[in-house]
Amino acid sequence: MNKVQFQSGLSLPTFLKRYGSEAQCKTALQHARRPDGFVCPRCQARAATQFIRYGHRYWQCVAYRRQTSMRSGTLMEQSKLPLRTWLLAMYLLGQSKTNLSALELMRHLGVSYPAAWRMKHKLMRAMAEREARRQLGSVVQLDDAYLGGERNGGKAGSGPENKRPFVIAVETADDGRRRFAVIDPVPAFSKAALAQWNSHRLRPGSDVYSDRLGAFRAL
Repeated sequence: MNKVQFQSGLSLPTFLKRYGSEAQCKTALQHARRPDGFVCPRCQARAATQFIRYGHRYWQCVAYRRQTSMRSGTLMEQSKLPLRTWLLAMYLLGQSKTNLSALELMRHLGVSYPAAWRMKHKLMRAMAEREARRQLGSVVQLDDAYLGGERNGGKAGSGPENKRPFVIAVETADDGRRRFAVIDPVPAFSKAALAQWNSHRLRPGSDVYSDRLGAFRAL
């Protein structure tokens, strides 16, 4: 049994137990964004007054009178949907192995199709932007991979022109657990392409393990 494929993860009953109510979701968001209490995003002051508007709590900085909420600066800022709906959408999209259509998300969440479509694309874009900046460190294992080449009559192996080369890299913790993985398309397995990938994806001082592919010498 593959340890990565069969890891337990977060089950739906456990998720609903932690984030099944709006109050639980608000508490989780507050702990994630402001674990030490209110801090003005403009002047870093902590003195603020609080008030409720349209069912949402707002903080107003005493110095600059700037008003912020827990949703301010997030992709949920302008949304009228409950936090539990957003967190459930995040869970469903993150757990799906083969992508989740907006139509299926609509049925799970009980919202309109336009709302489900907007939520899905906002969350997918946010995840893509976060992963685009990710750098791997500590111990990194990487390998070459190819996608495509399904047409009949072509040359076997990694040479066919219709195959797209990818670099797959996994960061491993000291206890052996896999922490992060990246799968990036590259123009070719050349030293120039791998050197550019290296400067973007690997932190200095990382221990990198790979096979004997000549292009990996660029690392």
